[in-house]
Amino acid sequence: MKKSILALAMGTFGLGMSEFGMMGVLTDVAKDIHLSIPVVGHMVSTYALGVAVGAPLIAMIARKVPLKTLLLILAAIYIIGNLIFTISQSYGFLILGRFISGFPHGAFFGAGSVVASKLADKGKVTSAVAGMVSGMTVANLIGVPFGTFLSHELGWRYTYAFITLFGFGIFGSIYHWVPAVPAMPNVGLLKQFNFLKSPAPWLILIATLLGNGGVFAWLSYIRPFMGHMAGYSPSSMSWIMMFAGFGMVMGNYISGKLSDAYSPSRIALVVEVGICLSLFILFIFSQNPLIALIAGFFCAAGLFGVSAPLQTLLLQNSKGGELLGAAGVQVAFNVGNALGAYLGGHVIDLGSAYNYITVPGFVLAFGGIIALWLFDRSYGGKSAVQG
Repeated sequence: MKKSILALAMGTFGLGMSEFGMMGVLTDVAKDIHLSIPVVGHMVSTYALGVAVGAPLIAMIARKVPLKTLLLILAAIYIIGNLIFTISQSYGFLILGRFISGFPHGAFFGAGSVVASKLADKGKVTSAVAGMVSGMTVANLIGVPFGTFLSHELGWRYTYAFITLFGFGIFGSIYHWVPAVPAMPNVGLLKQFNFLKSPAPWLILIATLLGNGGVFAWLSYIRPFMGHMAGYSPSSMSWIMMFAGFGMVMGNYISGKLSDAYSPSRIALVVEVGICLSLFILFIFSQNPLIALIAGFFCAAGLFGVSAPLQTLLLQNSKGGELLGAAGVQVAFNVGNALGAYLGGHVIDLGSAYNYITVPGFVLAFGGIIALWLFDRSYGGKSAVQG
């Protein structure tokens, strides 16, 4: 992997730890500040709100900023947000820290995708984007379990102190390893939105939202699912989570390679079909420990198996608004996460068995298949990656 892509991957690793690490320390934070877990859970959604607000806002106002400079600014915001969260004692400042932490997330993926595509070797655009995204998958495989361990052994503030300090490594690696990349052509504020006049980017965003929502309807509740349905013990959950994280790493890597050899829209469609099949198998064979584990692996692999192809497709179909388009994928990703988790939780609230959380997941993912099929049918032949 090129050092420049490694620097971008370090950025997504830090963002992944900052976003998903909260799930591993939630109980410890609630105990420390003497609030209920549901109230502290708002810190998860506050991060997503920061992503949703920050991604389009930064993309719109940063169109004149050189991309390397923009990445450095985003790394600095990451440090400030996580530092505020780490040292704050009041609920209000903790919420503020989480919002600021999420603010650079989507814009970093947007700017990073553009930089990766410009630095990629000929015909290797999606592999380069997948290399950047790999940091997020490794964060789920290694970073989040490590952060959870730190929280249990030393306290949650040590986890986020590590995440904050890692931000200086992100800043330094971008400064030293990412070459100067000029700003995107300044087409003006309103013309950045011209690409949205075509159905193509909307189909990609809908596929992202529905596909991720489908996975998160199940993934958000993977621990009780594997415990109550598949019969795994609480002590098994750490390695089950790591196994799912390994699926994310492999899904991202393999789809990136295949998308460069074939059409990224076709690969994304195949992966989305795989997600639907995995959710169906999880529903039918939820009480078979081995089948549930394998199906869960492939479902988690699909989550990031569609990430790089969809990110690349949005870049190709957002001419004049590349930063806005690529950042929009992360907004759709986070909205999908929230929607999936809500629907899965609603099924549980209705008193259904945990395997029924895959039902809304299947419906959402099937909607993603339809969106990708429509895109591939109308625009797939035009979406071959050019290096």
